[in-house]
Amino acid sequence: MEKELDQVRARKEKLEKLKGMGVNPYPYSFKRTAYSTEIKENYEEFEDKKVKVCGRIKTRRLHGKAGFVHIEDDKGEIQIYFKYDTLREKYSIVKLLDLGDFIGVEGKVFRTKTGEITVWAEEITLLSKALHPPPEKWHGIKDVETRYRQRYLDLMSNKEIRGLFRRRAEIIKGIREFLDERGFVEVETPILQPVYGGAFATPFTTYYIKLKKNFYLRISDELYLKRLIIGGYERVYEIGKNFRNEGIDRTHNPEFTAMEVYQAYADYRDMMELFEDMVIYLARKIYGKEEIQYDGKTISLKKPWRRISYFEALKKYTGEEWRGLSFEETKKLAEKLGLEVEEKRIKGKILESVFERFVEPELIEPAFVVDYPADITPLAKNKRDDPGLVERFEAFIGGVEVANAYSELNDPEEQERRFEEQLKLKEREEYDRDFVRALYYGMPPTGGLGVGIDRLVMILLNASSIREVILFPQLREE
Repeated sequence: MEKELDQVRARKEKLEKLKGMGVNPYPYSFKRTAYSTEIKENYEEFEDKKVKVCGRIKTRRLHGKAGFVHIEDDKGEIQIYFKYDTLREKYSIVKLLDLGDFIGVEGKVFRTKTGEITVWAEEITLLSKALHPPPEKWHGIKDVETRYRQRYLDLMSNKEIRGLFRRRAEIIKGIREFLDERGFVEVETPILQPVYGGAFATPFTTYYIKLKKNFYLRISDELYLKRLIIGGYERVYEIGKNFRNEGIDRTHNPEFTAMEVYQAYADYRDMMELFEDMVIYLARKIYGKEEIQYDGKTISLKKPWRRISYFEALKKYTGEEWRGLSFEETKKLAEKLGLEVEEKRIKGKILESVFERFVEPELIEPAFVVDYPADITPLAKNKRDDPGLVERFEAFIGGVEVANAYSELNDPEEQERRFEEQLKLKEREEYDRDFVRALYYGMPPTGGLGVGIDRLVMILLNASSIREVILFPQLREE
């Protein structure tokens, strides 16, 4: 710590010297004419030509009246050569440079005796004086907590992490391309909602001063998107932030990116096909093939993905029959398996706990788990040949749930009855009555799909936690 303070003091002294020389250490702009990789990949075009390059100093080797630095820009690195005979009085600026400083250089491109493509500086401009030294001399930050809390240091010292977030952006761009090509319209719906709905979750609450009323950060955009289907759109989607006032772990963050897709005249089988095709499209876009590496395993994404019913999966991985049990029987069996379910008020919630513990970790190869209990899925249609279940699937890859979909309930009277039942069971304090009113005007048969973007990116990029693919994850207080 003392060593770092000494470095900060030394940098501040250099800052004052620069100011004393009339150098502005924080100018407004610099007009770059070429990036590092552009010059290196097209050397024949740039040889002996004058360029303007800029970036952060990564290495520094000065020997008397000459020396080299490497600067890093958004594309890569390039070497800069400084010589007193060329720069004259401006060479004093070079001697006051530190690792982490930003500079701009104008000069001709040449190749050194060792063959390295280099810019011979004829002009130098200090663009920003860094008063703190870079982390561990660019060897990267090992402490995970620091990496998440000070992501700028992680990005600064680790180009692989910067590359990861570029690939995240490519995945989201690919999702948009995939859906846009199929006639879906991207829309925006409210994040602040007077009544939260569309999922079982605890919301973040805020107060709307002018309306003198509590509002909620959305836990889902489902009910607003379905209003658009009612209004006449046939294919819509939204990619945006959802918020759930709940726990933080490797697959959960209170603020997360989700996508919801709704297609008129479709059901959950159509949504299965859409999701399969989308994930394969993304894998081909990133890797050029229909397989990924995740957690040390090679996972094939080739169609068709495995389909297994919810109760079949529970029986397969627990050895117990769960269908047809009463609430008390379900509770006792779950407790026998070592689960704490005392606070669960409905049978489906107990089954969820069993499923998460025993089934999810087994679903490594892509799989659709289909046909869920009705009591935990109030917005889905009953299964057409088994009304005790609903037409819902969850998609799993690498033991992680990445998507959830329904054949959407469009019977307004049944929807109203289910919402009222939730109120009686105290599973919800209020429900969106305007959504029910909208349903009375008629909604066509509709398939709906929700995708956890952070989780999908985590799987596709072989990350161990969604915190690795969220630039600024929520963390507990230091």
